[in-house]
Amino acid sequence: MYDINDLIMYGGTGVCKISDISNNVFSGSSEDRLYYVLEPLYQSGVIYAPVDNEKVFMRPVISEDEAKDLIDNIPQIHTEIYKSSSMQQLTKYYQSVIDSHKCLELLQLTKSIHAKKVDAMKQNRHLGQIDKKFMKKAEDLLFGEFAAALRISRDDVEGFIQDRLDEE
Repeated sequence: MYDINDLIMYGGTGVCKISDISNNVFSGSSEDRLYYVLEPLYQSGVIYAPVDNEKVFMRPVISEDEAKDLIDNIPQIHTEIYKSSSMQQLTKYYQSVIDSHKCLELLQLTKSIHAKKVDAMKQNRHLGQIDKKFMKKAEDLLFGEFAAALRISRDDVEGFIQDRLDEE
């Protein structure tokens, strides 16, 4: 069980702070359950998530050291460009990576879509809408978690990564 003020990754929402843990009884529900009251860091609103919830993915935010290690290893991360003539297949593949909730896999995805973008530009073509959508999703989740782990602004993450890679 998490504690108040813990930062967690919550499903596709990303980083959330646990602002309270309470016994809320929602109207129309006779059961008394314990809920996390979650405040998304990069979106507005409040989420009430049952403590015993098994439907939506939850895990602690990575540590500062883990974030720095991942960033330092970006140049060595192996990627393969995933291509499919079926938009449905491409969407399914990208969504499975997003649903893994693993920083390394999200980094691999963003690197591969970036490589795909470079290839497209060389051929005077644009990156497809599905690629753009999932690159943004992966970057939002990844950069949000990096920002929380490194205790920096979400807007400073890209610069932090660039500075760190330039040091090598």
